Amino acid sequence: MPHRILLDRSLVWGEVDAIAQGATLALSDAAQARIRAARILVESIVSKGIRAYGVNTGVGALCDMVVTESKQAQLSRNIVMSHSVGVGAALEPAAVRAIIASAINNFAHGFSGVRPIVVEHLLGLLAQGCVPEVPAAGSVGYLTHMAHIALVLIGEGSAWLRGRLIGGAHALHSIHLAPLVLVAKEGLSLVNGTPCATGLAAFALGRTQRLLDWADAAAAMTFENLHGQVAVFDADALGLRVSAGVELVGVKMREALNGSAILQHSAGRRTQDPLSLRAVPQVHGAARDLFAQVARVVNDELASVTDNPIVVGTAQAPRALSGANAVGAALGLAADSFGIAVAEVAAISERRMDRLVNPLVSELPAFLAADSGAGSGFMIAQYTAVSLVADNRRLAAPASLDGGVTSGLQEDHLSHATPAALKLLKIIDNAELIIAIEVLAAAQAYELQRHAFARAPQTDEIYRRVRAAIPHYEDDRPLGLDIQRARDLIRQPLRELS
Repeated sequence: MPHRILLDRSLVWGEVDAIAQGATLALSDAAQARIRAARILVESIVSKGIRAYGVNTGVGALCDMVVTESKQAQLSRNIVMSHSVGVGAALEPAAVRAIIASAINNFAHGFSGVRPIVVEHLLGLLAQGCVPEVPAAGSVGYLTHMAHIALVLIGEGSAWLRGRLIGGAHALHSIHLAPLVLVAKEGLSLVNGTPCATGLAAFALGRTQRLLDWADAAAAMTFENLHGQVAVFDADALGLRVSAGVELVGVKMREALNGSAILQHSAGRRTQDPLSLRAVPQVHGAARDLFAQVARVVNDELASVTDNPIVVGTAQAPRALSGANAVGAALGLAADSFGIAVAEVAAISERRMDRLVNPLVSELPAFLAADSGAGSGFMIAQYTAVSLVADNRRLAAPASLDGGVTSGLQEDHLSHATPAALKLLKIIDNAELIIAIEVLAAAQAYELQRHAFARAPQTDEIYRRVRAAIPHYEDDRPLGLDIQRARDLIRQPLRELS
């Protein structure tokens, strides 16, 4: 049975990531009550004829155009239709699930005003594994991705269900739900706010949490293969740098390399190792420090109301407050910064891996080939890593500063939070492949050591885990397939090793 998460006050990023990976979501009685109360306010606004953006007016530059009550349902449907302008390849299903979870979380604060049935349909998509097809490209901040999710709620668009891509109406019927007829404000609420960028950022945090653990493991394996001087991870020395991340990575490196006969044999051979080996705590640790900051930003976003307008007051005196809480500037800045950090972790991985394959410094067979000369071994895999590092460098340019003017000067400043999050996910894609190459090269290097000294218990366990999935390489198969298999391996959590 999938893990079930109960939403009461607010989700946190790890819960959104768990839902992305397959956990289901339920609302507490208090959350359901907040959703019902907010809907009463919207209905009161409609009945009293109080002007409210997107309820009884147009949207964007059409915000001063009044929409009569008879056309408010049409307005909601039209918003979904006209905002469904995503293009290009679709988001992966886990990312869409994260977005849906974040949208439900936003509605559950009780300031949006959608009917409970709208949230129940979104919960049903998660529970039944029904994932709307959402094109990834075409957003400057929000709107389009949630619009494609909303399409399925009204029986349009398409969705993945049990391995098949089917129409929205068919998908709803298959999970025993009827298409919704949206009413006042629901179209706007479904496309508004920051659930897309928030969900994608939470999903990115989950992937990076696993990636950073594997990066530490890969660094330990490479360090051992290259006979590094383990004193560089001394707790007293690292403790002089004020950084929780540096401290944590230092602990991990000491634990991973504890008991290594390889390192005991090579102790004192060099005064100082190259930076790609001795700066692992400082580089990986800095990324972990930034991880903690980004996690706080995402949790703050989940705890915030990001709809526009928000509804407050009482049924007798309702108010619709227009503002800019839907602008995800904090998320855009965080995703841009975090992308640079992940790119740097990947870049130092490539430098370590180059030292493994380079016969000028490795003291190992050239390019880790089983038969140097006739075999090229990992020579070209290092080229691949260099290419991916370069791609990350290009992707690390900030999306937050892209600017742009939309909707007839009404939307004249754009934070590009969703593009920043999507760019971060591409950097993570590349980083996973780079770390995978280092892991493969380190496993190969162990088998080519000149002396048969024992590995540390932890690195030995990681090595055996890699070899259980991917055998020794002898230029006997396309190495790219091994890289893909190693990438799949490091997408899984690296559990604590004894």
